Amino acid sequence: MTTVTAKRPGRLSRWLQHTANSRTVSKIRARGGSQMGMELLVLHTVGRRSGAARTNPLAYVEDGAGWVVVASGGGQRHPDWFDNLTARPGDAAVEVHGARPVPVEVAVLDGPARQAAWQRLSEAIHSLTKYQARSARTYPVVRLTPR
Repeated sequence: MTTVTAKRPGRLSRWLQHTANSRTVSKIRARGGSQMGMELLVLHTVGRRSGAARTNPLAYVEDGAGWVVVASGGGQRHPDWFDNLTARPGDAAVEVHGARPVPVEVAVLDGPARQAAWQRLSEAIHSLTKYQARSARTYPVVRLTPR
């Protein structure tokens, strides 16, 4: 997988994203994780530099006992949650429909496993293929499995 280096979003953009994420996480905890026809979970990570706890709402598809997500946000760079997740995978947990967070194993998929997961994700998230076509980077696909 290639690492893409690009300019970080500005302060206002990051504030708007954090505010929107916080509101969505609150909605997931209060009413469950369905929004705009997609199922959402809350990913818990720890900041790779700050060490601060982070939460991000993500669309997912079920994968056996676990979940598959895609790192599609972030413009021309991977989203911060993905960088945090891969830097500190032992600190990751998933919260589904407001249930208690479950610690997870993290696997970034490639080859046939990624292709199969991508197919399922793109069927569940209709705009995903369109956004991938516009990006210079390949969106990472991640399997999260309860420990």
